[in-house]
Amino acid sequence: LAQYGLPPEPMVQASVAAGVDLVTFSGDKLLGGPQAGIIVGKKELVDRIAKNPLARALRLDKMTLAALEATLQLYVHPELARREIPALEMLTRPLAQVAKAAERLAGDLSERIADRAEVLVVDDPSEAGGGSLPTAGIPGKAVAVVPREISCEILEAGLRSHEPPVIARIHRGRLLLNLRTIAPGEEKELVAAVEEALGGKGRFAE
Repeated sequence: LAQYGLPPEPMVQASVAAGVDLVTFSGDKLLGGPQAGIIVGKKELVDRIAKNPLARALRLDKMTLAALEATLQLYVHPELARREIPALEMLTRPLAQVAKAAERLAGDLSERIADRAEVLVVDDPSEAGGGSLPTAGIPGKAVAVVPREISCEILEAGLRSHEPPVIARIHRGRLLLNLRTIAPGEEKELVAAVEEALGGKGRFAE
């Protein structure tokens, strides 16, 4: 991910080449595949682990293995992986694209809720998180919503109870909707959810 401005993190193969006997890592998180644990390293040690009775209880099912294989095959073509793996696409989405999406969402929201809330676009760095990049910041944009008649806490609770739930956060008296994790095509449903949480009918999605 260093080519996208994120801090470099040792690759699994680099750790093995450095002489580490066993390396364990997640199949999801930064890799972007299904939830799974992966163990690589010296064959003798991996064989011993595989023969342990506990290994059978933790064995992956065929669907998880198929999803993991499909994810790894995408990485053979880095640009394809960046487009098709949601976690990777979000991490590497250009700031200009995020900003454009934020302006578009802010405009759609203003048309619907200007009488009930102030809407503006603000800087809002994202955090990659996880065990590998727990403090890595990624420049980003968010749409801030400041309700006029209810508290941000009530608005947040309303969004969480929406189906599907909308997870926002409150910062300095504003409810923030970070655009880095909103996929293209989800804007209409998001506008409807905010309008509904503010006491409207969510007509935008109809």
